[in-house]
Amino acid sequence: MNQLGEKYSEEINIQLLKSSLNGNKEALNRLIAIHRPYIFNVAWKFTFDPQDAEDLTQEALIKVITKLSQFKFESQFRTWLYRLVFNEFLQSKRRKGEKQFTDFENQGKRLDSIENAVLDESEEKEYEELAKELRYRCLSGMIMCLTREQRLLFIVGETFGVDHNLGSEIFDLSKANYRVKLHRARKELINFMQQKCGLMNPDNPCRCIKKAKTMHKNGYLTEDQQFFNVGYKTKVADYVAENSEIVADLVDHKHLELVRDIPAKDNFDKETIVDEIIGDNELLNYFELN
Repeated sequence: MNQLGEKYSEEINIQLLKSSLNGNKEALNRLIAIHRPYIFNVAWKFTFDPQDAEDLTQEALIKVITKLSQFKFESQFRTWLYRLVFNEFLQSKRRKGEKQFTDFENQGKRLDSIENAVLDESEEKEYEELAKELRYRCLSGMIMCLTREQRLLFIVGETFGVDHNLGSEIFDLSKANYRVKLHRARKELINFMQQKCGLMNPDNPCRCIKKAKTMHKNGYLTEDQQFFNVGYKTKVADYVAENSEIVADLVDHKHLELVRDIPAKDNFDKETIVDEIIGDNELLNYFELN
């Protein structure tokens, strides 16, 4: 699933790319299918909303398809592809999540405004699943409070554990600058979590299950309006690069454990505009791939 990890095959990708450029639609379909899950799951963490992530994924993949003929075979294909995809992310229009989660200060005020309700023993079981949904939303919302560049660097380099050497190439940064930028993003997020999150720091009063009860009672969190805790068996951790750095610091380890527990999508059977493009000869001619 992780095309930025050790299981990536440059040979297979280049074979599919060459076949695609020679007009083989099945090869193009396979090439897109290899990268789509990873791109979507990064987009989901980047946008917060799964529908916005689907739209952004389609936009990015269409950009890839239209630019395939420009690949010069002078660098690794995945470096070229993900630089193109992530540039599309950074230049895309502002979506709902960015309007909802503007900065850490407002996120802190929002959390403080939600009452920590009192629960009895039976209610702890009753609100367990809604508490999971709220935890995933809250963690994802915290990531949204980073700037666009910080957010994408954090998602790719920290959450998905991409190697610093490859990460710096994809973001077209020196290794030193990449590490500095990633460190700043990590520090801002961890500082906020240390101040507000009861999962990170038990001294903080915030508790997901108590706030879940309050939000449920007020109609803001319901069983039929979940979009994180919806039965996906895959987690972000399943996409993490195999060679991801081992974290020694306990605080860093805890925040990684939390953000990598967020669900990830692994079912991509539904047809999208990208599939339509691949299956349409006229459109492929327009994109100079047939």
